[in-house]
Amino acid sequence: MELTVGAVLDGKVKSITNFGAFISLPDDKTGLVHISEVANTYVSDIRQHLTEGQDVKVVVLSLDNGKVNLSIKRLEAKPQQREDRPARTAPRPARTAPTPPPAPKTADQLFEEKLKQFMSESDSKISSIRQYSDHRTRSRRR
Repeated sequence: MELTVGAVLDGKVKSITNFGAFISLPDDKTGLVHISEVANTYVSDIRQHLTEGQDVKVVVLSLDNGKVNLSIKRLEAKPQQREDRPARTAPRPARTAPTPPPAPKTADQLFEEKLKQFMSESDSKISSIRQYSDHRTRSRRR
């Protein structure tokens, strides 16, 4: 029997490790169910979900250089979210039309902005010069 991606197979748990379970498949093939593919809930200890020798149904996720990756959880129905518990994610806000770019500035507005910037820089320079000259005048003895 040739394995194909998406095929649903019956298998038997051959061995269990901390990262997953090895499953015996038909035709003496072996595949791995990673711990993240065991159940639809968080699995901290795989031994709470599977035991050696247990018969399981698996789906083939991928075939990679002779390695067969399997899943058990993808054959299970996803659990329904309880209605008495709020959703974990907030609903997305409705999309709004993008705001148009601002109108280009007029020559007068550009001049005013440049003048304000110049005045600010000029005041800063003058105050630093005054501080320097006051400091030099005080430190001189006559």
